[in-house]
Amino acid sequence: MNNLPASMPEIELQQLSEPMRRAALSMGWSTLMPVQSRSIPCLLAGRPMMIQARTGSGKTGAFLLPMIERLNPALNHCQALILVPTRELARQVWQEAEKLLSEVGLKSVAVYGGVGYGAQIDALKQGAHIVVGTPGRVLDHLLKKTFSLSHLNMLVFDEADRMLSMGFYPDMKKVQRFLPERTINISMFSATFPSYVQTTAREFMHDPEFLSLSEDHTHVAETEHLFCIVPGMDKDRALVRLIETENPASALIFCNTKSEVHYVCVVLQRFGYDVDELSSDLSQNKREQVMDQIRKGTLRFLVATDVAARGIDIPELSHVIQYEPPEDFEAYIHRAGRTGRAGAGGIAISLVTTVEQTQLERIARRYEIDLQQRPIPNDLDVQQLVEERITALLEARLRERDKLVTERSRRFVHLGRTLAENEDESAIIAMLLDDFYQQVLHTPYLKPVQEYQSQEIKSSGQPRRRNRRPRR
Repeated sequence: MNNLPASMPEIELQQLSEPMRRAALSMGWSTLMPVQSRSIPCLLAGRPMMIQARTGSGKTGAFLLPMIERLNPALNHCQALILVPTRELARQVWQEAEKLLSEVGLKSVAVYGGVGYGAQIDALKQGAHIVVGTPGRVLDHLLKKTFSLSHLNMLVFDEADRMLSMGFYPDMKKVQRFLPERTINISMFSATFPSYVQTTAREFMHDPEFLSLSEDHTHVAETEHLFCIVPGMDKDRALVRLIETENPASALIFCNTKSEVHYVCVVLQRFGYDVDELSSDLSQNKREQVMDQIRKGTLRFLVATDVAARGIDIPELSHVIQYEPPEDFEAYIHRAGRTGRAGAGGIAISLVTTVEQTQLERIARRYEIDLQQRPIPNDLDVQQLVEERITALLEARLRERDKLVTERSRRFVHLGRTLAENEDESAIIAMLLDDFYQQVLHTPYLKPVQEYQSQEIKSSGQPRRRNRRPRR
């Protein structure tokens, strides 16, 4: 992975082409944001880029503005595909594309699951130049041949860390099969680039350049230090909501006492997570079992005290969650330092009460840590996110069914409709959806490549030949 070359200078608003400048001014932008001034020259030049930029940094404008120069409004085919992880983000990006690009004649459409196909198909048939969508619904349209990628010029992965994580990877690989066998400009935008994302990205991009907007220099994402203020009596449920929204590939969860470790572990296990505990109370045999899982990378979450976690190195640990701040200031550094190793990105999140917040802020001041507050997700946040995930997963499962199995399923259409219409019986549907969700998302973590290959083996009885990387 290359650093940004010195020969690619930043660009200012007045240096943009007239159409790009007019579009920016129409949005009320009096100047370009750093991510825009540094990445637009690279995208205009067609460079393959991995760009690290925090949410709210202006990254959407960074990849939309170059489309004014890179796309041809007279060619009524999909020329830019923007892949996003959620329906909400698809709507947001589409709305900004409409505001920014419609005056230059570029049409866009948002495609995502959970809604009917009709309006989406109509917009695609009318020749949308830009398609913003979730991988599953984009794949559905490609399989239905309602649009083609043969004229594709630009491919953008927004929130790439989520796009290349478990759950999305199989659909991403299938979408890749529809990419044209010629050079297209691929770019990835993300707040963090964990090591597994960097590795997986190489399956979609050839020799990408890396640009970080978090610091004054270019490097792989460092550890992000976050904290959430929660009521003391709600910490356990707040932890569950946090895990659901973050969906970490792996996490080490720190508590200060052995009793708290056991309590948190039991709560997470009851919620269906792949989790175990490590404390000095464990028998040697049990401790060795847990350690063996850690060494093999088959345990997704570990709850531990500082003492028990000493000497443990979990490979590619994406998150450290502090259920309570440590009593010893230096322990915070040791805890947070478990993630973001070997140049990879990592996230350290602390759950604190208003009283514990004072302790955490003292630690941050002593070690000059840039500590950022994040609101704790509420039940509605989790509900919306889970609905998006399970819709995508169910649509993916439906795509795998052949005609005979689909015919068999029709026996239950009437029953499903009846249960859904009856409030008392809707609990049955909720139970089935919950069981499916637990089975798919709360099983031991597999790296995306492993997950995809295991699914391929299950469906065909043998591993399929890996796709040839698109020529560059």
